[in-house]
Amino acid sequence: MSMTILSAAKEVSALEQPDIASIAKAISSGSLRGARGNSGVILSQLFRGFTKVIGKEQELTVPVVAAAFQKAVETAYKAVMKPKEGTILTVARGAADKAAQMAEETDDLVCFLEEVIKEAERVLKKTPDMLPVLKQAGVVDSGGQGLVVILQGTFDALLGREIDTTIEAGLSPEVRKITKETEAEIKFGYCTEFIIVLNDPLTDQEERKYKAFLESIGDSIVVVADDEIVKTHVHTNDPGLAIQEALTHGSLSKIKIDNMREEHQERLIKDAQKLAAQQAEAKTAQKQELSKEQEHKDIGFIAVSVGEGLSEVFRGLGADHMIEGGQTMNPSTEDILNAIAQVPADHIFVLPNNKNIILAANQAAALSEEKQVHVIPTKTIPQGITALINFIPEQSAEENESRMLEEIKNVKTGQVTYAVRDTVIDDKEIRQDDYMGIGDKTILAVGKELEQVTLEMAESMIDDDAAIVSIYYGEEVKEDDATAIAEKIMAGHDDLEVEVQYGGQPIYYYLISVE
Repeated sequence: MSMTILSAAKEVSALEQPDIASIAKAISSGSLRGARGNSGVILSQLFRGFTKVIGKEQELTVPVVAAAFQKAVETAYKAVMKPKEGTILTVARGAADKAAQMAEETDDLVCFLEEVIKEAERVLKKTPDMLPVLKQAGVVDSGGQGLVVILQGTFDALLGREIDTTIEAGLSPEVRKITKETEAEIKFGYCTEFIIVLNDPLTDQEERKYKAFLESIGDSIVVVADDEIVKTHVHTNDPGLAIQEALTHGSLSKIKIDNMREEHQERLIKDAQKLAAQQAEAKTAQKQELSKEQEHKDIGFIAVSVGEGLSEVFRGLGADHMIEGGQTMNPSTEDILNAIAQVPADHIFVLPNNKNIILAANQAAALSEEKQVHVIPTKTIPQGITALINFIPEQSAEENESRMLEEIKNVKTGQVTYAVRDTVIDDKEIRQDDYMGIGDKTILAVGKELEQVTLEMAESMIDDDAAIVSIYYGEEVKEDDATAIAEKIMAGHDDLEVEVQYGGQPIYYYLISVE
């Protein structure tokens, strides 16, 4: 949701002579293209409806804002095929209903917004009673909570309150868990700072990749970018790696590395320049290759993937373009639109492979004007793989779409990860750091041993109709361990075909599909 707002803010800040109409248009366009995840897409639709009303006005009065709230909710509900109560939509509707009521009672915008926010908070607290999964986990809806924070921030800005927007830099809890290190154990000895004078402005995706790389080698990361320069600060044990990566984007200035001998610094920079030049040359060659006219075809495929191995599987099955995704970084509507533009085909099939990306994919399909976009609502990586396997080139896009939609229904998916806190889900008591086997609809297994949880999850997915079990092991898992699990599954099911492939995915130790 924050990235969705930042995308809107970026378009607003680019306006040379802003007025309410142009600001409203920029908010709508920016949030629409920058929307990420279900909550981000719904938020963009709330903004879209809200700005349709205020964009026609010269003054924001209580009646105007109340009407804008109503239009926002109407637009958002229309955008979601099967709206669920107990979500951000419910909180938004509660706020809109209160806005309509308050419009008849006061002309004071401050009083009006105070009551609207109080109602949004009241509805938010009730969301666990509307969605059992929230009640079991002991939390309110995260999207609804995000909306309340946005409303509170807007109110604070209206009153001129100073807002603390600082965020403590460092590794995310997910990264700390994956690397098996706690903050107390992480020691990075070199404070490294520099400015990159860019060859070309960084795209949003390039900036995300750059930040992700820095996270992988250190902490205390600060990256501030515009179209010409990128200021970087990172604590790391190998400044040369940071410099090497930075040099692929441009030249460096104002380099400062504390606690490092001058001659060592010079050597690092020289080595980094050499390696960076090689990488930059490779990137240029790749861009030149992509810029060459490609053979136009009838049908092309875009797949969202995470992990080197899984991406290779998709490429091997004929995917034309990969979009980096995953639980912690959902691609935006604009990311998907850019991918659609790069595939030289009349019909584009998009495989979101994550239920939290389907709305953004549908939004991209609606915005695409020159190509016919078909979104296959794959909720998991194995469903996306099955969809591609069932593609028949000789048949039409419509025939293939129909077959894919039917075939993905036959795929059961299980994912093994870890618990980040104590909770109770589906009557299963889960402790922090427990391993969890998550099925398509419920928690299938919980325990302290990874292999035991994985086997228990797989067994619960296998039935009399099962024929193939596919195991994709993640970046933290050894191939021998994955093979051992496959052998134990085959030992109990002689009629099953079990295959093991490297997925390389983070966070999830295993992805297992049963067909």
